[in-house]
Amino acid sequence: MRDHEGRRDLQRPAAAQPVIDAVLRRAVDAGEVPGVVAMAATDKGVFYEGAFGARDLAKGPAMTLDTVFRIASMTKAVASVAALQLVEQGKLTLDGPLPDIDPALTAPQVLEGFDPSGAPRLRTARRPITLRHLLTHTAGFSYERWDADTVRYVQASGMPSTSTGKVASLRLPLVFDPGERWEYGINIDWVGLLIEAASSQKLDAYFQQHILGPLGMEDTGFATTPGQRARQASVHQRQADGSLQPQPLEIPFTPEFWAGGGGLYSTASDYMTFLQVLLHGGTFRGARVLRPDTVAMLGQNQIGTIEAGILKTTAPASSADVDFFPGASLKWGLATMINMQPGPNGRSAGTLTWAGLFNTHYWIDPTRRVAAVLMTQVLPFGDAPAMRLYGQFERAVYDALNAA
Repeated sequence: MRDHEGRRDLQRPAAAQPVIDAVLRRAVDAGEVPGVVAMAATDKGVFYEGAFGARDLAKGPAMTLDTVFRIASMTKAVASVAALQLVEQGKLTLDGPLPDIDPALTAPQVLEGFDPSGAPRLRTARRPITLRHLLTHTAGFSYERWDADTVRYVQASGMPSTSTGKVASLRLPLVFDPGERWEYGINIDWVGLLIEAASSQKLDAYFQQHILGPLGMEDTGFATTPGQRARQASVHQRQADGSLQPQPLEIPFTPEFWAGGGGLYSTASDYMTFLQVLLHGGTFRGARVLRPDTVAMLGQNQIGTIEAGILKTTAPASSADVDFFPGASLKWGLATMINMQPGPNGRSAGTLTWAGLFNTHYWIDPTRRVAAVLMTQVLPFGDAPAMRLYGQFERAVYDALNAA
């Protein structure tokens, strides 16, 4: 049943809807984001959902609760859960040898620098890569967007960029030996290919059969139907004067591999369903996705004393420098970042979180038993007004819970 604004009857604190609505509406009215969809839930159910603004500032239509977004790196948590399913089945191991699918994984090289002519200097890695390294971004792989040496290597070698969708674009050298530090990179794209090898299914089919289908996530996938395309929000680029310029929708193409690190489309509602699976210990709506002990392990620090989560951009148009919690200790579990101290806007220590390139964000707070998602489509990643809205939304969620 839905009210006059199209919202479902929700299990919510009485004051949550108008207070959170006001936060989102203000950001849209101020031109800080073109449009936004947000949801929040406790383990008792969804208590907030709202949609404001436009899918495209030039053409409309209005943002709606079923708007489709490119969720980019929010794909990573889904792929990580898929890999952990196969660990549970004994088809993959966290710390054993990886399946021999490519020398880039099983005989990795480390980039030590460049000689005077600009040619890369490579050496054999000191230890093998494991699935745990890949899931925690400690394998040594990087992204061009956040690593200058990787940009230089791609240019010097003539290899394709990851945006081409070619498997060859993943055959990067490591920028450090496995297990030595954290750097955000193409790790989960490799995890996607490992899932395919271990399951004998293409990644899209595996996701559909083992995660998306059982959970009823009908608007999530690597390709959109015509109906979903008609509901898709446009990405908006922040201009030097602070305005937002809508970009054309991307041209669909079939890549050589489905990107476990960033290829999904989804809606706030679908992704909230996925978050609720983790909030409920791996089972939701009668579907068991992971065992409770696996979900618990997923949410624990897996990188020891290594610090995580800080990104330094090489491409300011697509990403700002990002440090979600300046001065705080940040770790990584088997799918997400973990803040080790309470956050400034209400989240507890031990909260699981990550985001997508186009400023889609989520968190799962196991202590307060709350999960939330906020979706917009803005570049660069870490855009200051979008990040400010995310913090204000979080604060409003916790204020509503505290007042209940």
